[in-house]
Amino acid sequence: MEEAAGKWRQALKEATDLAGWELKKTSDGHEAKFIQKIVEELSLELRSISFNIDEKLVGMESRVKEVVSSLGIGFDDVLMIGIKGMGGGGKTTLARAVFDQISSQFEGKSFVENVREVSNASLSGLKSLQKQVLRDVLNDKDIKVSSVYDGKHMMKRVMPDRKVLVVLDDVDHIDQLEALAGEPNWFKPGSRIIITTRDEQVLVAHRVKFIHDVSLLSDKEAICLFSRYAFGRDNPIEGYKELSIQVVHYAAGLPLTLTVLGSFLCGKNELQWTDALERLKTIPLMETLKKLELSYISLEEDYKEIFLDIACMLKGLHKDVVIRALESCGFHARNGLRVLEQKSLVTFSKFEFVEMHDHIIEMGRNIVRRSHPDKPHKHSRLWVCNEIEEILANNLGTKATRCIHTNYVLKLHNVREGFRKMKGLIFLSVLIEDRFHNSKSEKVSLDFPDALRYVSVKCYPFRSLPKTFQANNLVALVMAYSCIIQLWEGGERKVLNKMRFLDLNHSRLHTLDLGFAPNLETLNLEGCNNLVELHMPIRCLKLIYVDISHSRLRTLDLRLLQISRR
Repeated sequence: MEEAAGKWRQALKEATDLAGWELKKTSDGHEAKFIQKIVEELSLELRSISFNIDEKLVGMESRVKEVVSSLGIGFDDVLMIGIKGMGGGGKTTLARAVFDQISSQFEGKSFVENVREVSNASLSGLKSLQKQVLRDVLNDKDIKVSSVYDGKHMMKRVMPDRKVLVVLDDVDHIDQLEALAGEPNWFKPGSRIIITTRDEQVLVAHRVKFIHDVSLLSDKEAICLFSRYAFGRDNPIEGYKELSIQVVHYAAGLPLTLTVLGSFLCGKNELQWTDALERLKTIPLMETLKKLELSYISLEEDYKEIFLDIACMLKGLHKDVVIRALESCGFHARNGLRVLEQKSLVTFSKFEFVEMHDHIIEMGRNIVRRSHPDKPHKHSRLWVCNEIEEILANNLGTKATRCIHTNYVLKLHNVREGFRKMKGLIFLSVLIEDRFHNSKSEKVSLDFPDALRYVSVKCYPFRSLPKTFQANNLVALVMAYSCIIQLWEGGERKVLNKMRFLDLNHSRLHTLDLGFAPNLETLNLEGCNNLVELHMPIRCLKLIYVDISHSRLRTLDLRLLQISRR
């Protein structure tokens, strides 16, 4: 109380100081402007006294300060800014905190929650949101809006009369912005429009120039936020520190998960905590996944497939490798990755590796599993090593499986005939171990489905590809550190018109005639120490990258080599 009283006295003193200014030297001699300046100064002091961020929120003050500074309060222009980030990342909380801090400086204000949900719920959804903005700003509950078109015209007509602050929370379509904040000239100079969204493209399309990415919580902030919900204090209580660290590691900086788990674990004993954390290893937190899945639902079908491929198989790989894999499977990968980035579903590291938040990965994998939770052989994608081996070893494959990927070693004796029934398999990325170390002298005994478009088998143990593999759909073949001496069993010659990428680095290849792949673009034969002869016919001029370093080539088409080095 004493501190608040002191601030009051200071505010009044500053107002008195203002009153002591000479009127002719202040506000151009206009008494009304002079009084307004005193009111504004006093208002700023009172606002700083009354504004308090929710005590359970953590790390909000610095984030609010950053947004407020970018708003440029006091400048006579109309500014729209965006706040974007993944679901559950704190966008709405941040926007609300900013709104609460600065709203007293505006003549009208409106915080419009759940724009996406309300506008999509019914045909009159957008109209009801327009009505809310007009009623809030004009403080008139009797306003009626007959249509979205009518609402736009009403906003154009009345909004320029007052400086307003409007927050449009959870926008997911350009139509919503066109109906609620169509153009800057709808608003009086000094007005500010804040838009929160998961989809950056919505902001870009509406010409919003200032876009803030919501940063997730640091470990220090996360442990504090979780502790406030779990223990009612800033730090874990005695005996719960290690368990709390496990929760923070699982949440990976996502405020929604921290608050949900903090509330759930509050008052439970150590055994119950341990049981809950063990459960999370196999059963993800549904409340978080439902929030995140809204971003997936809004994707077009081909982008959904790209998202699931990354979540289940390609996360953590370099962007170029991901693009090659996705293009091989028939997707427009570059545009797809950009869409996912704009929707906050993927990020790119400094060195262009494709990254995904742990909960987004969980969400994607849950989507794949949930239709047949106990029957992995019916899943569209397989990524768990023991499930893959069990399916292949017991010949349980079905045409439902379109992708297989694992970084763990598959034993050859478990996978020999397992691919036979997977008629729909288009993507295969595995590492095969031959525990008997003698298959390089055996006849090939793997059945690759002809639908395959992308094949990556590290340490492939045979001297050639299966004779039964027609490979007519093959776009990319990657077989690093393989025992391959010649591509096709029995020296058979095939022409693969769809082949664009061939990578046989560190293989035992002796000779290679690229006439089989007239549309080849990338060739990697690095470290092929046994390679002595490479035929590159003139029709292979589509090659744009060749790596033959550390090989022992004796025969090479030099003219083509010069072209490829340009």
